[in-house]
Amino acid sequence: MQPVRLVSADGVEFRDLNGNGVMDPYEDPRLPVGERVADLITRLSLEEKAGLLFHTVIEAAADGTVKEAAGDISKSPTSEVVRRKHLSHFNVHVLRDARMAARWHNNLQLLAESTPHGIPVTISTDPRHAFIENAGVSFSAKAFSQWPEALGLAALRDPAAVRRFADIARQEYAAVGIRAALHPAIDLATEPRWARQAGTFGQDPDLVTELGVAYVLGFQGEELGPGSVACTSKHFPGGGPQKDGEDAHFPYGREQVYPGGRFADHTRPFPAVIAAGTAGVMVYYGMPVGLVVDGEDIEEVGFGYSRQVITGMLREGLGYDGVVLTDWELIMDNHVGDKVLPARAWGVEHLDAHGRMERILAAGADQFGGEECVEVLLDLLAQGRVSEARIEESARRLLAVKFRLGLFDNPFVDEDRAAETVGRSDFREEGHTAQARSVTVLEAAEDGPAALPLRPGLTVYVENMSPDAAARLGTVVTDPHDADLAVVRLHAPFDPRSDLFLESWFHQGSLDFPPGLPARLARIAAHCPLLVDVALDRPAVLTPLQPITATLLATYGTTDDAFADALTGAIPPCGRLPFDLPRSMEQVRRHPEDVPGYDDPLYPFGHGIQVR
Repeated sequence: MQPVRLVSADGVEFRDLNGNGVMDPYEDPRLPVGERVADLITRLSLEEKAGLLFHTVIEAAADGTVKEAAGDISKSPTSEVVRRKHLSHFNVHVLRDARMAARWHNNLQLLAESTPHGIPVTISTDPRHAFIENAGVSFSAKAFSQWPEALGLAALRDPAAVRRFADIARQEYAAVGIRAALHPAIDLATEPRWARQAGTFGQDPDLVTELGVAYVLGFQGEELGPGSVACTSKHFPGGGPQKDGEDAHFPYGREQVYPGGRFADHTRPFPAVIAAGTAGVMVYYGMPVGLVVDGEDIEEVGFGYSRQVITGMLREGLGYDGVVLTDWELIMDNHVGDKVLPARAWGVEHLDAHGRMERILAAGADQFGGEECVEVLLDLLAQGRVSEARIEESARRLLAVKFRLGLFDNPFVDEDRAAETVGRSDFREEGHTAQARSVTVLEAAEDGPAALPLRPGLTVYVENMSPDAAARLGTVVTDPHDADLAVVRLHAPFDPRSDLFLESWFHQGSLDFPPGLPARLARIAAHCPLLVDVALDRPAVLTPLQPITATLLATYGTTDDAFADALTGAIPPCGRLPFDLPRSMEQVRRHPEDVPGYDDPLYPFGHGIQVR
């Protein structure tokens, strides 16, 4: 198949998407978006309109072809969901090679061009420019330039740097055909046990707001257009204050609580991001418990089912008329191998799939995340439980974004340009610099071998660093007795879990290191000064490390090579904590889940010793 292009009688090149040889209004690139949407809506079948309301997972074949068999996570062959179910919004998972990713995207667009009205596909993605590999949240960078997690961008305290990152990510996404970002996460990291903090900008509402706006502007520009990647800002009305820090992906984490009365803090970033033009807003899984807003009791159902939240707070309260997307799989259970993840029908578990979908639409959402059960929506229409006018309302919003992105006029990408753009050397260098700069110095030796920047000529004992990066710190020895300095890199602790699908990828539970670790490090520190780095994908209780370390650092996604640059002063570290670090788990357990920070933290938000 080849893209279908014709020239109209008055000399305008257009894509003949419905194959009738005439430039219909929706195919006319000169017309305003509103007119094109209005024309196309009148042409679509009920099935085509219904398909627009689904946004599900898709997997790309490694050779650049579309997958025609169910994948590891995707449920159906590609041609079935595009041609029979009329889906045109897909969240892509693993992409390893830029050229093959571009080829796959073009093949997918050619498949979409063969549908009755040639509605182009919108490819979306979770974040894929950092380190965390979690199919439910984000992907590691692979071919793309690699940057610190969002917490590390927050540690830089630099909106211009965040906007620059977003602009680079935009260029790399667009080069392979990704035109929608299922981010930024503008949730507040107020509950230190919560598993999703790495993707946030930390605990402070003002900082999160400032960086969230910079992020959206970097991806979308001042207005959504053919060069943009459309952002979906999430998770309204603010994820994060989960009861006991458990995650709302899972039944035991469904409750979202506000014992400190700080609901307004969690919604604060959204008005500014909406004003910046975010193309979409995603509502969270969480089910509020005991929440009262402006004297009104908020129903204890997941936010995606709540008309009070979506229509009342978001659409009427904040005046938002863009796309509202639910988080993933609120309607159907997800079966992958021998693992099952129940539908996140929190508070409405008693409803069947039809009832759940009906409630989501009544709440005011436009699109069902992670679903492809088109037959359920068509049943609701046939039964008169949902009107065609209601479907059209959402379809118009979704089509408008496609038109603004220029997908109807040219959705295809250039393979050579994709290969040149993704992971470009200067993009990688900027990501590397951001990683090193985001390193946060919590404790710093004033002199001696552990003082920063490290002096040349040291003998060093090293744990959890690559040999090449370790060699940049000095002469590497295998016994602390023979070392001037010990350098140890650690990951923040968590309690492994694996009973449910996705669960093993989420770092949840206690923030305490196992007691044997500080004891072992103390034995090392008895022989030479100890420099410890803790990679924080969420806070950790560092109290046992404080008395035994000469220099204590925090990172948020930093390669060994970038870490070596920070230690040696090649790129001086300047990060500041994006959240408080607690003194103990007892302090965490006593702390209200919705309140930013502690009265007496071990290290406070904003702490970071500046090294010159």
